[in-house]
Amino acid sequence: MNLNEVKLEEEYIVDAVETDDEELNSFLFSLGCYSGEPITVIARKRRGCVVSIKDGRYHIDRRLADAIKVK
Repeated sequence: MNLNEVKLEEEYIVDAVETDDEELNSFLFSLGCYSGEPITVIARKRRGCVVSIKDGRYHIDRRLADAIKVK
Protein backbone atom coordinates (compact mmCIF):
# COMPACT_ATOMS: atom_id res chain seq x y z
CA MET A 1 0.00 0.00 0.00
CA ASN A 2 1.24 3.54 -0.67
CA LEU A 3 0.76 6.82 1.20
CA ASN A 4 -2.24 7.84 -0.91
CA GLU A 5 -4.12 4.79 0.39
CA VAL A 6 -3.46 4.99 4.15
CA LYS A 7 -5.69 6.31 6.93
CA LEU A 8 -5.00 9.75 8.37
CA GLU A 9 -3.23 10.07 11.72
CA GLU A 10 -2.16 6.39 11.80
CA GLU A 11 1.51 5.48 12.01
CA TYR A 12 2.89 3.17 9.33
CA ILE A 13 6.35 1.78 8.66
CA VAL A 14 8.10 2.63 5.38
CA ASP A 15 8.57 -0.62 3.47
CA ALA A 16 10.25 0.73 0.33
CA VAL A 17 10.70 3.80 -1.84
CA GLU A 18 10.09 2.82 -5.45
CA THR A 19 11.65 5.46 -7.68
CA ASP A 20 14.40 5.37 -10.30
CA ASP A 21 15.60 8.88 -9.41
CA GLU A 22 18.71 8.58 -7.22
CA GLU A 23 18.61 12.28 -6.31
CA LEU A 24 15.06 11.87 -5.04
CA ASN A 25 16.07 8.76 -3.06
CA SER A 26 18.92 10.72 -1.45
CA PHE A 27 16.59 13.59 -0.60
CA LEU A 28 14.04 11.29 1.05
CA PHE A 29 16.82 9.52 2.94
CA SER A 30 18.02 12.89 4.30
CA LEU A 31 14.47 13.55 5.58
CA GLY A 32 14.45 10.18 7.36
CA CYS A 33 12.14 8.47 4.87
CA TYR A 34 13.69 5.06 4.36
CA SER A 35 12.83 1.43 4.98
CA GLY A 36 11.96 0.64 8.58
CA GLU A 37 11.16 4.21 9.67
CA PRO A 38 7.73 5.30 10.93
CA ILE A 39 5.67 7.76 8.88
CA THR A 40 2.26 9.32 9.48
CA VAL A 41 -0.03 11.12 7.02
CA ILE A 42 -1.26 14.19 8.91
CA ALA A 43 -3.50 15.72 6.20
CA ARG A 44 -4.52 15.32 2.59
CA LYS A 45 -4.36 18.29 0.26
CA ARG A 46 -5.54 18.63 -3.33
CA ARG A 47 -2.07 18.13 -4.78
CA GLY A 48 -0.59 15.81 -2.18
CA CYS A 49 -0.38 15.19 1.53
CA VAL A 50 1.36 16.38 4.67
CA VAL A 51 3.45 13.71 6.37
CA SER A 52 5.24 13.48 9.67
CA ILE A 53 8.67 11.86 9.48
CA LYS A 54 10.79 11.82 12.63
CA ASP A 55 10.43 15.33 14.13
CA GLY A 56 9.43 17.12 10.93
CA ARG A 57 6.36 17.72 8.80
CA TYR A 58 6.62 17.82 5.01
CA HIS A 59 4.26 18.33 2.08
CA ILE A 60 4.76 15.77 -0.67
CA ASP A 61 2.97 15.55 -4.00
CA ARG A 62 0.75 12.66 -5.09
CA ARG A 63 3.39 11.15 -7.39
CA LEU A 64 5.91 10.92 -4.57
CA ALA A 65 3.26 9.57 -2.17
CA ASP A 66 2.61 6.78 -4.70
CA ALA A 67 6.32 5.87 -4.65
CA ILE A 68 6.47 5.46 -0.85
CA LYS A 69 5.24 1.98 0.07
CA VAL A 70 4.25 1.27 3.68
CA LYS A 71 3.14 -1.66 5.78
